[in-house]
Amino acid sequence: MDLEVLRALRAVLDPELGVDVVSLGLVYETSREGDRARVVMTMTSPACPLGEAIVEDARTAVESMVPGVRHADVELVFEPPWTPERMSPEARRQLGGEP
Repeated sequence: MDLEVLRALRAVLDPELGVDVVSLGLVYETSREGDRARVVMTMTSPACPLGEAIVEDARTAVESMVPGVRHADVELVFEPPWTPERMSPEARRQLGGEP
């Protein structure tokens, strides 16, 4: 995982939950080569109506916040499926779940 790309993705919130996509465990992979970054991520549900907006927010965040990155390719996948166990303890607390 590329830490600078992950740091930028922490600025991307799921608008329905108000929690960033990294803490929710939606980011599966990040990498960088030259001026390109790649993000592989998912949504909490394949039927998420905000999926495209979140993908666009992720692309914008990486391109604007990671030095040297001019193009961010964000791939949306649904395998493996997301589960609540992927959330960070902080996200679970924030959403009222167990730590």
